[in-house]
Amino acid sequence: MTIHELDINNSAGKNVKTGQVWLDWHQELNKFRISNWIEASWQLLNTLIPYFCLWYLMVWSIQLGHSYIWTLILAIPASAFMVRLFILFHDCVHNSFLRSKRGNTFVGYLLGALVFTSFEDWRFTHLRHHGTYANLDSRGFGDIWTMTLEEYENSSKMKQLRYRLYRNPVILVGFGAIFNFLFYNRIPDFRVKRGERMGVLLTNLLILAIAMTTARIIGWRSYLLIQLPVLWLAGGAGIWLFYVQHQFEGGYWARKNKWEPLRAAMEGSSFYDLPVVLRWFSGNIGYHHIHHLNPMIPSYHLKKCFDSVPELRAKTPLTIRDSLCTHRLKLWDENLQKMVTFP
Repeated sequence: MTIHELDINNSAGKNVKTGQVWLDWHQELNKFRISNWIEASWQLLNTLIPYFCLWYLMVWSIQLGHSYIWTLILAIPASAFMVRLFILFHDCVHNSFLRSKRGNTFVGYLLGALVFTSFEDWRFTHLRHHGTYANLDSRGFGDIWTMTLEEYENSSKMKQLRYRLYRNPVILVGFGAIFNFLFYNRIPDFRVKRGERMGVLLTNLLILAIAMTTARIIGWRSYLLIQLPVLWLAGGAGIWLFYVQHQFEGGYWARKNKWEPLRAAMEGSSFYDLPVVLRWFSGNIGYHHIHHLNPMIPSYHLKKCFDSVPELRAKTPLTIRDSLCTHRLKLWDENLQKMVTFP
C-alpha cells in the first residue's frame, strides 16, 4: 500500500482511526515519545557548558587584545551550539523535552532568552504550522512565504519584487537572520492573545537583563562583538534548516479539500541526511518527516526512531549537495505539482 492510499485525520501525534497498515507502524513511533529527564538534562549540559566556555574564550581573546579574527573563528562553533539550543527550545515548545509541562515552560523561557525567541509567541505560530504546513489555503503560520505560480503571475509588479527579494538567499538567510532574531521576534504576532503578548514582553526583559548583566561585566563593546556574529551565524543556519525542511525537489503542497496530513508529513517534509557532527548540532531535526508524523518525539529520540521503523527509512534523503540547489525553487506549480523557478 502506498502513502497515497493511507489515511490519517491528524498528523499531530494523536491516536486516530486509520487503515491497519498505517496503524501498524505509526504505533511504533509512540514508543519514542517518552521523555527522559536524565537524557534531557544531559542534552542541556552538553550544550550549555561548551556554549558558555566558548563565550569565555571569546571574551578572553578580546580583552587580551588578540586579533578579532580569533573571536570570529570561535563564534562559528558557538553559533553551532546556539542552533542546538534552539532545537532544545523547540522540543520544549512541543512539551516533548521533559514530561512536565511546567518544566518544559520553565526551560523553554530560559532557552528562549538565549536564542532571542519568545516561548509563548513562537509556540502559537509553530503549533499552527504543524497543522497547516503544505496546505495552500492555510499558509502564513511559521512558514517560508511560498506563492503558487498562478498567484505570482497575477500579482502586481511591486508584490513580485517583494517576493523576489524575500526569496533571495542573501536576504532570506543572510539579512533575515539578524532581522528575524533581533527585531521581528521582539514583537508579538498580531493574531496572539494577551498571554502570548506578555510572554514576548517577559522574554524581551530577560534578554535585556542578560545583555545588561553581561555588558556590565565585559563591557558593551565586547558583548556586541561576540553576540552579534554568534546570533547572525546561528540565525542563518537555523533559517536554512527550516527552509530545506519544506522547500525541496519532490515536495508536496495541496489545496485544503485535497490536503492529506500523512502525505504532508512523508512527502512535504524532508529527510535532511546530514553528517554525524552536523546532525548532532542540529538536534536530529533533519529527520523532519518523523517530527511531523509525531511532534511529541523529543529530538534525542528521533535517530533511534528512524533506525527502528523501516517505513521511515523509505523516505528519499536530501543530501547537503542536493539542498544547495533548493535555493532555485521559488514557486509551487499546481499544474505540474512541483516547485519551480521564477518564470
